[in-house]
Amino acid sequence: MLVGEDPASAVYVRSKGRACERLGFSSRQHTLSSEIQQQKLISLVEELNADDSVHGILVQMPLPSGLDAQEVLEAIDPNKDVDGFHPDNVGLLALKRPRFVSCTPRGIMALLAESGVDPSGKRVTVVGRSPIVGLPVAMLLLHANATLRVVHSRTAAEDLRAAVEEAEILVVAVGRAGFIPGEWVRQGAVVIDVGINRLPAEREGQRGKLVGDVEFAAAAERAGAITPVPGGVGPMTISMLMRNTLDAARMQAQC
Repeated sequence: MLVGEDPASAVYVRSKGRACERLGFSSRQHTLSSEIQQQKLISLVEELNADDSVHGILVQMPLPSGLDAQEVLEAIDPNKDVDGFHPDNVGLLALKRPRFVSCTPRGIMALLAESGVDPSGKRVTVVGRSPIVGLPVAMLLLHANATLRVVHSRTAAEDLRAAVEEAEILVVAVGRAGFIPGEWVRQGAVVIDVGINRLPAEREGQRGKLVGDVEFAAAAERAGAITPVPGGVGPMTISMLMRNTLDAARMQAQC
């Protein structure tokens, strides 16, 4: 469900639709006006909840101003909440009994596993505390026995730097271009940069460069491994959305 005309949201939805097509999933896109009333939006969610041919529901965030995103997310059937944002699914994750894990955190853990990086016993710093990335990935890392610090944009500068400098694994998700200087990165650290920020265009009519939350060039000289932006965490997020959707279909078919 795409509400409004946010260009970035439209790109994300198209990417998800193409992934469904490649995998043979049936995908339906509901494109809605930014002027839609809250109750009409929730009514559509309820219709999809009741539709047995629909196994997963995704409401693309952010919603336009004037709409209560939390109320919309809570209206989704938790068994169809393939984004993993419903309070029931967040609570199950906290209890180490996950039904659906939100896609970016699940993708981060998959990246670590596929790269042979075990967080157990390692000093890990998460920069960011959003319910979409920071908090759920912190829970997953704790479940993986990491020694964890969570800092954020309002952490005192000296404490932020200290937390970054000690991290053997660093996850950054604050949505600010170059928020973490590369010189802070520990030698040999694994850096997961979740941020995707578009810089101002150098010339009129051009699109600005996409960059992450970490100063990539300087960080890459020190890191043992680092995700690029774009092309790092983003594709993993879509992949995990597809996995969640497959899990939902199997769960609802009881197979």
